[in-house]
Amino acid sequence: MDGEADGSVAVPGSGPEDPSRRRRVHGMLKLYYGMNEEGKAEERPDSLDPCDINGPHFDPEVFLNKLRRECSLAELMDQETCMVKQIRSLDSDMQTLVYENYNKFISATGVHTLLRKLQFLFELPARLNKCLELQAYAQAVRSHRRARCVLQQYSHLPSFKGIQDDCHAIMDKLAQELRQKFRDGGSSAKDLSECVELLLQLDEPAEELCDKFLSHARSRLESDLQGLEAEIRPYPSASAMKDASAQRASTPAAGSPTDNSPKMSATPSPTSNTDILEFIDRGCNEFVSSLCLVITSYQELFINHAPKGELASKNIPQMANGKLNAFVDDLAARYFSLVERRIQEEKGVADNSLLVRALDRFHRRLQAVTKLLPGSAVPNKGTEIVIRAATERVKQYLSALQSFYMDSLTDVRQALATPRLSVASASVGGGGAHLGGPTSGRDAPTSLPELLSSLSAAILNQIKSVLASVHLFTAKDITFSNKPYFKGEFCSQGVRENLVVSFIKFVCQSSRQFCESAGDKGGSTPPALLLLLSRLCLDYETSTISYILTLTDEQFLVQHHNPVTPVTTLCAEAREAAQKLLNHYVKVQGLIISQMLRKSVETRDWVNTIEPRNVRAVMKRVVEDTTSIDVQVGLLYEEGVRKAHSSDSSKRTFSVYSSSRQQARYAASYTPSAPMDTNLLSNIHKLFSERIDIFSSVEFNKVSVMTGIIKISLKTFLGVRPPAHLWPLRAAADPGRLPLPADVPVAVRL
Repeated sequence: MDGEADGSVAVPGSGPEDPSRRRRVHGMLKLYYGMNEEGKAEERPDSLDPCDINGPHFDPEVFLNKLRRECSLAELMDQETCMVKQIRSLDSDMQTLVYENYNKFISATGVHTLLRKLQFLFELPARLNKCLELQAYAQAVRSHRRARCVLQQYSHLPSFKGIQDDCHAIMDKLAQELRQKFRDGGSSAKDLSECVELLLQLDEPAEELCDKFLSHARSRLESDLQGLEAEIRPYPSASAMKDASAQRASTPAAGSPTDNSPKMSATPSPTSNTDILEFIDRGCNEFVSSLCLVITSYQELFINHAPKGELASKNIPQMANGKLNAFVDDLAARYFSLVERRIQEEKGVADNSLLVRALDRFHRRLQAVTKLLPGSAVPNKGTEIVIRAATERVKQYLSALQSFYMDSLTDVRQALATPRLSVASASVGGGGAHLGGPTSGRDAPTSLPELLSSLSAAILNQIKSVLASVHLFTAKDITFSNKPYFKGEFCSQGVRENLVVSFIKFVCQSSRQFCESAGDKGGSTPPALLLLLSRLCLDYETSTISYILTLTDEQFLVQHHNPVTPVTTLCAEAREAAQKLLNHYVKVQGLIISQMLRKSVETRDWVNTIEPRNVRAVMKRVVEDTTSIDVQVGLLYEEGVRKAHSSDSSKRTFSVYSSSRQQARYAASYTPSAPMDTNLLSNIHKLFSERIDIFSSVEFNKVSVMTGIIKISLKTFLGVRPPAHLWPLRAAADPGRLPLPADVPVAVRL
């Protein structure tokens, strides 16, 4: 009754430990899995009935449709209730079975995993051989690394020892193939990186791998350098240089001072197969790009890749970084040497843009090395090459300006030697000095002022052309132009001082050299060239130097941080050169006339000659040459102011006193053959009684120049010594101071 009261019915043998229930549950599981009493699957034919709920071909839709057709509603509900009970009972039985056999399930799972591992170990040699055959090196290394620890742990067991030995033999063979592939030159960068990574995983020494990696990369980079070196031709032999010099010496000079193209001395230089821009492009696209790729791969393998395990304590990144820097510095030095050799071949200065573009590209591509190796000295050395190239280019332009100036002077000298045109584009009688430009050519200068103007304009245009070419180094679109050197020192010292100032000093110094003795040079400088150069230097002192330096400072934004040559210093040097040239011109012209006078006196037989009745031909020639010089100087210099004659009464008194006294002294010993003009003697005594500075500096005007020439000419008579009895008024008292001959024209006397 109690059992009925609480709604439960005690069923004998229904407890959880009831053996009959357990057998029933096991029976249902066996039935579900299709197993017999011995635990083996029953061999029965598969049911093809789609309505068999336990068959493999069961179709729920067909089963439900059949139930709806064949069963009533009550039977359907009973079937549902029965099926639900069976499902719940089966779930409960399975849960109970799992609870009762939990440890067995766990043990079975651990044994299954172990069996799989054992199966992997026993199959490992065959798996490795297959990977080796297919060249799947990465998969082989991964498989071996998975089993390496286990094989090492159980290597004392014979079976595991055999597997370990087989695996070691296979991996040694794989490592040998990787090393061979590593040494092959045809491997790509990706394959090379994979080889290094796999060898590191196979416990290859890191330092040895670094050396092998860099050695392999060096072979590829050196092939790029050899290709670049093949683009540079060797320098010509000494015999070729000698032949070229002889041929150049035999070639006549050509050109005119109005030619604006820069001229260089024709020194033979090696020429490459490609221009400088193509050479730099090849070097950047091949060598620099490959070098950057090597740096990236090397850093990824040995530096950026964090070592693990035992490798972490070996300080591999620091070791690898040191080797990389030494490697890059060595190869970059060879590359820079080739670049500098190629740059040195750029001797022509006609077009500077190609060189500047090449240097810009060279400097720009080296910045990639800066990003990869922040502490490397390679970018700075590349910048130094650019600076040296720019400095050398400035020297070449200076040499070109100097050559142009000397060639222009040669042309002017040839023009002055042309006998077809005279001083003022018209003949001056008497065989005076002939000046003017060459008659050939439509625009040839025809007079001394035109020659001066043409020479000055040609030099100025040439300087402007050179400054425009050099200014390309500081253009805004050039990467290295923002470097401190090109903003400061290059503009102030490189361009202003080493180019412009040096050229101005060269003009002054080379002009002064014309004042030196030309005996060793095999010829003398034409006086007209001295006069022209003196005026050129004077114009430089007056305006040209200031204009050129102002133009340079404005064009290059010169900031005078470093000491520079002031304009006043250059102007003083130019004025000194002009003064020296003009003084030398006066001396040369005076000596020419003086030599004429001396020969006219010394070569004549004054003892047997007849008494002169009129002016001799040589004196006419002196007057004509003096007139020609006067016209020549007047073409380049202003008239000037004539100084008034001295009216000092003491000098006049001394002249009269001295003349009368000397006449008295010689009266007893000399009796003139004819009455002497007392006024003429008075003038002669007056001329020689005053102290005259013969070789003093002249002023920059025609009057001063002509006065100096006449002084030197008249001084000739102080050194001429005819027989003493011919000059009774002077010979006995002072043979060194003699009066002028009677046939000297009045123009020369006064």
